[in-house]
Amino acid sequence: MVDWDVYLVTQASLSAGRSTDEIVAAAIEGGVGVVQLREKDRTARERYEIGRKIRKLTRESGVTFVVNDRVDLAQALDADGVHLGDDDLSVSVARDLLGDDALIGRSVSTVDDAREAAAAGADYLGVGAVFATGSKDDIDDEEHAVGTDRVAAIAEAVDIPFVGIGGITAENATEVVEAGADGVAVITAITKADDPAAATAELRNAVERGR
Repeated sequence: MVDWDVYLVTQASLSAGRSTDEIVAAAIEGGVGVVQLREKDRTARERYEIGRKIRKLTRESGVTFVVNDRVDLAQALDADGVHLGDDDLSVSVARDLLGDDALIGRSVSTVDDAREAAAAGADYLGVGAVFATGSKDDIDDEEHAVGTDRVAAIAEAVDIPFVGIGGITAENATEVVEAGADGVAVITAITKADDPAAATAELRNAVERGR
């Protein structure tokens, strides 16, 4: 059973000089449910080495571990699954490669995309960017934010779990879950926090209030 409440997407370059495994260990202490290996600016080999440390931490704690984009890295790290974007392999191809037991997620921003991903066999969705965010190069201002009304529409449209992502903090996480998301996915709300464990716990509390 996956705990969707707080979903951490890793990025060492946004971690205030701390290592990714240090951030992940603190997030686990704070109650994170899913960890996604991102590390967009690293080579595949570097991501693999970081992923080995995360896989060990998540396995020991029973936390779900998925890899961003790369099905091959997910296989190499014996991850629980993979999270796919528009430019990655399709859900059906990832399923063929990883098997029926793998957890396969898909990033979406529209109701039609959400329905299509669910029909293709995605196990869960990342919906966003809910609010404006500076974590991704292509999502950097208000005009790209889909808002909580879109979250609510997607909740009505699909039966699979999904997390809201993009600009989410402990201050606005509650409204994302109230709109219908099963949890929230964050980068900097945890990675940049002075106390990542406390920040994770605060996000969990916000999600519980929304539920």
